[in-house]
Amino acid sequence: MTGIRIAIAQPTITADAAANGKTVRSLMRKAAAGRARLVQFPEGMLSGYAKAQIADWSQVDWAVVRTELEKIMALAAELEIWVVLGSAHPLTPPHRPHNSLYVISDTGTLVDRYDKRYCSHTEITHFYTPGFDPVVFDVDGYRFGALICIEINFPHLFAQYERLGVECLLLSSYGANEPFETKAAAHAAINCYWVSTSLPALPDDPTPSGLITPAGLYTTQVVGQSELAIATIDRDDPTLNFPLRAARPWRAIANKGEIYRSRAVTDPRSTNRTAL
Repeated sequence: MTGIRIAIAQPTITADAAANGKTVRSLMRKAAAGRARLVQFPEGMLSGYAKAQIADWSQVDWAVVRTELEKIMALAAELEIWVVLGSAHPLTPPHRPHNSLYVISDTGTLVDRYDKRYCSHTEITHFYTPGFDPVVFDVDGYRFGALICIEINFPHLFAQYERLGVECLLLSSYGANEPFETKAAAHAAINCYWVSTSLPALPDDPTPSGLITPAGLYTTQVVGQSELAIATIDRDDPTLNFPLRAARPWRAIANKGEIYRSRAVTDPRSTNRTAL
């Protein structure tokens, strides 16, 4: 088999970090049984998400969050699987936490952490401290990047990851609205990379988690009451020749602009835009 298998989770999130940690580990085992090399979880998965489960950070037992995270890291090493896990990340009081995605390797090491850069108005004024940097990491020769929720509305973030050589953008969110799937598919097609969306199971939000190809088409989605879907990312897929081998390289050249600047001419019929 070519490519890399990833698992995309759509679990229920609670205000109990111990219960959330147990759910994460259960789905990690299912992902590993399905031969996935990476499993992605939604925004706020471990700690609970502000505005939903968390009304005030004093409600969170950070010692429990840390203990659960350490258990998840140990299981990642045991199962030899990468984990991308949403959680609030505490800072030194009185600073508010980051809204983060922990990147845990298949050796159980915390190799990086993506901190949400573009927080919503409520998040930035009441709950979170913003981050400022992109995060990329490689698994089995495939490069991944990470974004969170409302950042779907900022195309330059997706373009930045294209320039960083990302082949699959992991977009974890707490909720979605009707344009969410359309926007995610558009970013995948414009940047010619896979976009994986992981959302929680919410009764009032039927948007399924899933994987979108570089052609902008869903290839896999979580179905029904299932909490997990497994999909393959394969850069050698012949059906993706155009977006991967034609469109993406050409757009990179076009974005640099030299192909156009080198063809500029001096011509009065060009510079005078009011003349016929």
